[in-house]
Amino acid sequence: MTLPSRVGGNGIVVLDDQAPSRAGVVRFAGASHPGLVRERNEDRLHIDAARGLLIVVDGIGGAAAGEVAAEAALARLLERLERPGGSPEQRVREAIASANNEVARLGRENPAWNGMGCVLTLALIEQGVVTVGHVGDSRLYRLRAGRLEKVTHDHSPIGMREDQGEISERDAMGHPRRNEVFRSLGSERHAPFDDDFIEVLRFPLPREEAILVCSDGLTDLVPSSEIARVIREHADHERTLVQRLVDAANAAGGKDNVTVAIAAGDRFAQEFPRASRTCARTSATSSARAELQAGGRGGLWSRRSSFFVLGALVGLAIFAGIRLLEDRQRAARAHSASHPAPIGVRLDVGPDSRFRTIGDALAAARAGDTVVVHPGRYREQVRLEQGVTLMAAEPRRAVIEPPVAQDLAGPVAAVVAEDLGAGRVSGLAIASGSGAPIDYGVVIRRSTITLENLDVRGARVAGVAIEDAGGSALIACRVHDNAGAGIVVRGAGTPLVLHNRVLDNGRGRPPAAGIEVTAPAAPRIEGNVIAGNGAEGVRGLAPTPALLDANLFEASGRSNGLGPARAATRGSRR
Repeated sequence: MTLPSRVGGNGIVVLDDQAPSRAGVVRFAGASHPGLVRERNEDRLHIDAARGLLIVVDGIGGAAAGEVAAEAALARLLERLERPGGSPEQRVREAIASANNEVARLGRENPAWNGMGCVLTLALIEQGVVTVGHVGDSRLYRLRAGRLEKVTHDHSPIGMREDQGEISERDAMGHPRRNEVFRSLGSERHAPFDDDFIEVLRFPLPREEAILVCSDGLTDLVPSSEIARVIREHADHERTLVQRLVDAANAAGGKDNVTVAIAAGDRFAQEFPRASRTCARTSATSSARAELQAGGRGGLWSRRSSFFVLGALVGLAIFAGIRLLEDRQRAARAHSASHPAPIGVRLDVGPDSRFRTIGDALAAARAGDTVVVHPGRYREQVRLEQGVTLMAAEPRRAVIEPPVAQDLAGPVAAVVAEDLGAGRVSGLAIASGSGAPIDYGVVIRRSTITLENLDVRGARVAGVAIEDAGGSALIACRVHDNAGAGIVVRGAGTPLVLHNRVLDNGRGRPPAAGIEVTAPAAPRIEGNVIAGNGAEGVRGLAPTPALLDANLFEASGRSNGLGPARAATRGSRR
């Protein structure tokens, strides 16, 4: 589940999920917010409980460049991490190296994106073991024994000094060079096992522990003591926990995008607060012992009476502190229940869920909400709503197959977005049903929508149509076996068409191209595999070396070119 970059309302989106592990159930939750200063959210957050994945990517570059870097990096990460084969460390290293090299290539070949990059921290949890991949100044913490333990190292001059104890956390947070990094994705090409690039760590995740992954939008503004306090107070509700941490960053100024994610064992909620109280008692006892030892050589009665009085005071202080903490937790929960925060909520669709149809869930959704579709076939047409994320609970196992449209005079489309300023569709499969052909799989018209990790097939006119939607993006999708064109781009703007597989489309009469572009549209078409289509691989754009080199026009013995259909063997370079 990838959280959207642009949402309406107050901008925050929160998701949660859970999956069985070798020891109990691991619960996941994540939240992302653009902050109070920046208009765009260049952070990307991906959680996949079934695969045990937590990914936080923080874009660098300003304007749209940081957002492009984060999107491209995430697409490459998922491309490798979702593919089996190799050890966890090998998969993590290969995924990050692939993401790095793709961001570097995009920045090198597009002057407007020169200097863009991103930092990231990801966790892959398999068989009760966490494998961490880290580059930059986002962070991963272990939450155990009542304490917050920073695991990753900041790849920045100031963060390194903080890690080494040369400066305090408070001084580091306020340092004018705090945001400088000396490691990031996109600065130069790297191999998976290059020295001084990817930090990889491995450790077990017992049922009593959790991990927290966050961007520097949290840690630059909220001290670790406050982060620990929020975790203690909301350890029993992961969704509320990540939401409150985002709230804390915004309350401290919200100068940057902020993203937080947690994966917690099923005993964490009980053990972490209890261990925190034990730590507090141990600390108080140690302080009391030190004061007694510093009391000098008074008489026996003096020492005993001092011990008695001091012990009583320490006991009262501990008791009062525990009662105060419990009262505060009860008050916070009561306030949350009676004054729910205006955040996005999750609406589940499926046979055993509150909503049985996607349309009903979307009708109930508001900007910032996320509609999660569970596996099954959904015989309906879907019209997206403003600022809503529509995603599959399990990638490509929720299939939209519209029924026969007897009451529609115009073309039939499975998914439609019109005049929307924000939204996202992720992980769904879209197909024509038996006896119910569709003209279009997805139509995006005058909207800013991100489509990612979709499977689109069976459309008579086009798998995906993007019309006057320059702010939209089609990323890491599989558009295949459509009788018409795979992707059609029309109207004004420069939508992104990145890292898709456009295969075996346009086999109808007349033959159609894999991607058809009609002026004045000027899409950025990069990192795609385009092969086996009935006509050209790309029609409507000049067959430039840059376009040839930015895409792959050959796969499994099938090829396409940029010229006429008879030149289909051209352009097999990347």
